[in-house]
Amino acid sequence: QVQLMESGGGLVQPGGSLRLSCAGSRTLFSLYAMGWYRQAPGQQREWIASIRPSGHPEYADFIKGRFTISRDVAKTTVYLQMNNLKSEDTAVYYCNAQRSGDNYWGQGTQVSVSS
Repeated sequence: QVQLMESGGGLVQPGGSLRLSCAGSRTLFSLYAMGWYRQAPGQQREWIASIRPSGHPEYADFIKGRFTISRDVAKTTVYLQMNNLKSEDTAVYYCNAQRSGDNYWGQGTQVSVSS
């Protein structure tokens, strides 16, 4: 059974930073593209960034350099470093593992940006 465990969410002031973590299995890291999505209340889930098994990262255009996806292969953990957070970044953030027709999700972690 595939398990993705997210952590690192919380409440932060505008302009602040947070780092989200997603722990998975070694098999996931070697075969699946690992990514981050988010879903704000009343909105559709949207893709933020992914990192391929090769290590190549990809980002949604709206990120504009504020977020960085990375991974630690030894720890089988993917990170999302979020800087200069804005109120519109408030959402539940989900870790995702994707390969062909397989698609797995973590339970989500809440990120709230408010003064």
